[in-house]
Amino acid sequence: MSSCNRNEISRPCLTVRQNLSYRLIVPLLVERSPGRSPEQSPGPSAESPLSGADRVLEAAKRCCERWGMAKVTVDDIAAEAGMSRATLYRLFPGGKDVLYEALRRRDSAEFFTELQAHVDAADSLEDLLVRMVVEATRQLRTDEHLQVMLASRPGEVAMTLNFDGLPVIFETATAYLTPLVARWIGEERAAELAELLSRLVVSYFLTPSRFVDFGEPESASRFIHNHVLPAFPVHTPSP
Repeated sequence: MSSCNRNEISRPCLTVRQNLSYRLIVPLLVERSPGRSPEQSPGPSAESPLSGADRVLEAAKRCCERWGMAKVTVDDIAAEAGMSRATLYRLFPGGKDVLYEALRRRDSAEFFTELQAHVDAADSLEDLLVRMVVEATRQLRTDEHLQVMLASRPGEVAMTLNFDGLPVIFETATAYLTPLVARWIGEERAAELAELLSRLVVSYFLTPSRFVDFGEPESASRFIHNHVLPAFPVHTPSP
C-alpha cells in the first residue's frame, strides 16, 4: 500500500471530453474501491511498447479513475507506471502539474482527431457545423464515467463546471475548431463561431432540452440553420 497522503489536493487534469469527467469535477471524488490497493492493479508490463512518458500518462489516468483526482499522488502514479518516483520526476520535472497538463493536451488532441474524422467530408458550412455538434455530443454521451457522475450529483457537476473548468474547454475547442471553420467565414469570425459551438454543445449536454437534441442530425441541422447560420454569412470557400 502506498504510504502517501490520500488527502493531498491535486490540480485538475485531463481532456476536453475527460475534462468534463476529471478536470472540471474537482470536488466530486470517485470513492476508492474497498480492499483495493495500487499493487493490486498492475501497470503496463515490461513488454509494453509505450514510452516512459506515455506509461506515466496512462498510469495517471487509471489512478484518477480509481480514486478520484484529489486523492491521487505522485507515488501512486509512479507505482502504477512501474517506475520510481525519481524516474517519474525526470520525465515530468514539474510533477503533477506538468504531468496533468501533458495528459490533458494529449487526450484533447485525440478527442479532436476523432471529431475531425467525422467532419472531413463536409461540403458546406452547415454540413460541417451539424457534423461537429452531433459527433461532439455523441462522444460526451458515451463517456461512461461522466454519465455516472452526472447521474449521481448533477447539481454539483454543473456548479463546478460553471466556476472552474469551462474556460479550459472553450479555449481548447476554439483552438482546434477554428481552422476547420475558417475556410468558410474567415479566421476571426471562425474563432467566434467555434467558441459559440462549444458553449452550445456543453450547455445542451448538461441541461437537455425537449426542443433541441444535438445528438440527432435532423434536430441539430434545424437549430444550426435557424439560429447559427444567419449570424455567420458564408464567404466564398478557399480552394
